[in-house]
Amino acid sequence: MRSPVRRALHLVVALGLMSLASASDGRAGVLETVRARGHLLCGVGDGPKGYSTVNDAGVWSGISVDFCRALAVAVLGDKDAVKFRPVQKSDRFSALQAGEIDVLSRDVAMTSSRDTGLGIRFPGVLVFDGQGFMVRKAQGVASALELSGTRICVLSDSADVQGIADYFGALRMPFELSKFDKWQDAVAAYTNKSCQVLSANVSRLSLERQYGADPSEQVILPEIAARHLVGPAVRQGDEVWFSVVRWTLYALIAAEELGINSTNVDAMKSSPSAEVRCFLGVDTDIGQRLGLSADWTQRVVRQVGNYGEIFERHLGQKSPLKLERRLNNLAVNGGLHYAPSFR
Repeated sequence: MRSPVRRALHLVVALGLMSLASASDGRAGVLETVRARGHLLCGVGDGPKGYSTVNDAGVWSGISVDFCRALAVAVLGDKDAVKFRPVQKSDRFSALQAGEIDVLSRDVAMTSSRDTGLGIRFPGVLVFDGQGFMVRKAQGVASALELSGTRICVLSDSADVQGIADYFGALRMPFELSKFDKWQDAVAAYTNKSCQVLSANVSRLSLERQYGADPSEQVILPEIAARHLVGPAVRQGDEVWFSVVRWTLYALIAAEELGINSTNVDAMKSSPSAEVRCFLGVDTDIGQRLGLSADWTQRVVRQVGNYGEIFERHLGQKSPLKLERRLNNLAVNGGLHYAPSFR
């Protein structure tokens, strides 16, 4: 247990950081603003499915949506203390920069130019996605290295066009492009065999495969033409809010690593593992450094689940996409996800 003096010192440091963040842009920090408002403003997009979509009843779902719910729990203690604001692709960054939303959580890939040149920051990676290739099983193709000279259907206004050019250019393999303004037109051309390959994000290809006439006849090749690291974004300059968003993401991953899920979180408070008890704030007040409640991680996992639970219900085997975890698995299982220590 920490001494009262040490606990007080940490609180002073946390409050000092809040003050510095607020002073840096001449306004209250986002954490303070969200608390005063009583709800989080989360910028999302209506699609693609698996990331963020809204049904006819106005209920939002998706892995990006559930991240905002987890963030609302961390800050306000309630997963429903969030309002989802649709932002178009063309104004998603300007809405964040203008303070119209507290966090941008949709299918936005982290890039150097976005993270350093737009006045926004990416606290971490929620989904390791990427541009892939889908072919018909009857073609007998097992690798993108066998696609020399093929015709590829792709969206004309997407980064996928450049991704294909870069990928095949590096391999010095010839290819042909059929570019379409609408995704469904690209899918129709592929279905009608006007092209041999359909290229887009693996998550989007998986959805098309599941909704097709015979999903078993469609194969998503293992190669990735361009990596897309998708995660939430915040405005630059508020280090306290950046840390809250980042450690909320880490909390989801750490919970899965520690074997803590939405059904056993209460039982795990008596775990013999010091690391588990530390994460759950049993022996230490981990929330104090972030300006959050002592049991914020418990609340997040109890109300929203750990990373694996969220992934499976929106992108994985419990979802229409049926995506394999692959890169989105924990590092101990061959993936890329792991969290720093919460000590």
